[in-house]
Amino acid sequence: MYRLKSHLNFLVLMAIFFAPEVLPAQTTTTPIKHVVFIIKENRSFDNLFGKFPGAAGATAGFASTGQAVTLGHTPDRVRDMGHIWTDNITAVDGGKMDGFDKIRLGNFNGDLMTYTQYSQSDLPNYWALAKAYTLADHMFASTGGPSFPNHLFTVSPIPTGTISNPVTTLGPTYIWGCDAASSTTVQILHTDGSVTTKFPCYTVASLADVLQDQGVTWKYYAPSAGQVGYMWSALNAISSIRKSSLWTTNVVPYTQFQQDALAGNLPEVSWLVPDSSISDHPPSSLCAGENWTIKQINAIMQGPNWASTAIFLVWDDFGGFYDHVPPPTLDAYGLGIRVPLIVISPYAKTNNISHTRYEFASVIKFIEKNWGLPSMNGRDVNATNLMDAFNFTGTPAAAKILATRQCIVQGPVIKFSSVRLKFPATKIGSSSKLSFTVSNTGVATLLLQPIAISPGPFTQTSNCGSSLAIGAICTVTVTFKPTSTVAKSATLQFVDNDTTNPQSVTVYGEGS
Repeated sequence: MYRLKSHLNFLVLMAIFFAPEVLPAQTTTTPIKHVVFIIKENRSFDNLFGKFPGAAGATAGFASTGQAVTLGHTPDRVRDMGHIWTDNITAVDGGKMDGFDKIRLGNFNGDLMTYTQYSQSDLPNYWALAKAYTLADHMFASTGGPSFPNHLFTVSPIPTGTISNPVTTLGPTYIWGCDAASSTTVQILHTDGSVTTKFPCYTVASLADVLQDQGVTWKYYAPSAGQVGYMWSALNAISSIRKSSLWTTNVVPYTQFQQDALAGNLPEVSWLVPDSSISDHPPSSLCAGENWTIKQINAIMQGPNWASTAIFLVWDDFGGFYDHVPPPTLDAYGLGIRVPLIVISPYAKTNNISHTRYEFASVIKFIEKNWGLPSMNGRDVNATNLMDAFNFTGTPAAAKILATRQCIVQGPVIKFSSVRLKFPATKIGSSSKLSFTVSNTGVATLLLQPIAISPGPFTQTSNCGSSLAIGAICTVTVTFKPTSTVAKSATLQFVDNDTTNPQSVTVYGEGS
């Protein structure tokens, strides 16, 4: 009997010794057990909240000519204006904040569209959330670059030097990460001022890696391959995630979020990135984007996780829109132009405007402090912790369930069957043809000026004429006749009476 007992004890000890490691659940330093980080697109603070009472907003600015400009009204659907690294430098103009009229399409035919903003009636639900909880009026994009480098900062506080969106030899691409075409590159700015290029797949550590290592549950809700918004799925560019099983288990379709929130199945940390049409990215409807956001937040508030959740709603970069506050300089890469941040939680300070300076690393630092995680030794070290937007001793705030609103179409709406045409390799001296359609899905006649095409081995013909009736469709045919094997591109520009005017369709081709 003694030998049998000893043998059993030995087996138990061996089972314990060789059992797979199970990390203990992390406790939190606050009542917050769930963080949701929602990243939307391309709006400056003054564009969305420049008129917000009590906030550090502006309703006027200066152009590069010295002209004082009263900010006009931004249409619900507005054209996509320049917001790349050089546009940011031009707009900031050494801190004078007067170069916005010089960025790409910032001032088309004298309309000064970059110097426009919304009123409360244009985005009532965003304003309602900002009034009910905490609006931060000194949140800055982490870098002066466009979407890709800023989205990288939402998953890792460690600067990569990236200052551009990925491009291929034949122009822009919707795949921004480790699965991109081999010809894809991004620009890397070095501390000595030199710029090189690299493939957009990084070995830098992400917050997702830290969460995984420390036993904190997480998911990254984002568009899937084939959707335009797939380009904003930042973990696609983090090798340790993209090339592991975590890409399948923890990176999931953004459409799953609402269901998980209602069912109380949210992990401890979530990122939420929408597809293009509901992202607030011009030329998409801001009304449609706001409605989508409200549905996601309502789902959190109506689900069982609301009582212990903090939501950080941000926009990734300024999108070409005017802002009057000069961004601070932290290092060679940022900060970028100011963007909105709304902190939503039962424990967020109510009816509060925070004037504290934040950046995307501030959200990461909040997560680190809340779960007692090690610092990643990047921007998170010196970033301001968002803890000061919360009150953990008072009575928790009530959920503010908001009704979505009807998005009313006004005027003509131009729609293209494709905005990018890629020709097959075409023998030098011969020609290829590709066509796309133009339709008017609005409620008024679309008035069209003659279609312009940039110089090159491309020509176009169309049956569109000078107007397009409501519901009508016309066809544009582009001919490519290469004279060399060098890859070429051209832009067809459409000038019309749609509020997103002017629009463009880009064509690419190479000879063989």
